[in-house]
Amino acid sequence: MTKTPFPPAIKSRPVYGELAPRPGTAHLIVADGEGAEAVRDLFARAGTDAAAMLAKSHILYTPGPNGTDQWALIGALGAAQAQRTPSIPTLLLRLARVLLDARAGTQVYLAGSEPLMGQAERDIMATGLPHADIQKEHRGSTVRRVQCVHCKGITENVRTDPFVCSHCGLNLFVRDHYSRRIAAFQGVCIDAEDPGKVPASVERFQ
Repeated sequence: MTKTPFPPAIKSRPVYGELAPRPGTAHLIVADGEGAEAVRDLFARAGTDAAAMLAKSHILYTPGPNGTDQWALIGALGAAQAQRTPSIPTLLLRLARVLLDARAGTQVYLAGSEPLMGQAERDIMATGLPHADIQKEHRGSTVRRVQCVHCKGITENVRTDPFVCSHCGLNLFVRDHYSRRIAAFQGVCIDAEDPGKVPASVERFQ
């Protein structure tokens, strides 16, 4: 089960599980923020196989959207390779380089916030790996990455609903509809029929 409870939603809304060790030629692990705890738990579940798994693991980590930095947990694991990056964009650049050298049989694990997991999943799927083969566990922040369906601009780390599009300025309602292709939820103009009639924003994502 996911560590963060999400209410039932439409079918396109991602569903997360719990990372579980799998046999593989290598293990690529991407995490941010509290996702470090999921990574630690992953190796704890590996039991006596943890050392062999760590010897074949490459971990990429960045602080979470709320500033949570649990790099010490990652560093203490003793993986063959582990890098900390200052931001998700920087991590994704590093991930692109790592994917160039990925071999058949590499197991992929993502943990942490939805913006991090969604963008990493998008880039990994571009190499041909189906999303069903990518393990994901949500931990920590619930902020969303949202695309305005009107101007197509993407606003990062959305916390309130409705919110103002950072590109075109429309008041957007945050839907649960999710696109793996762009790694974002969809935002729709909330006052299209009654301009200016906008309900008070509520912090739904933290």
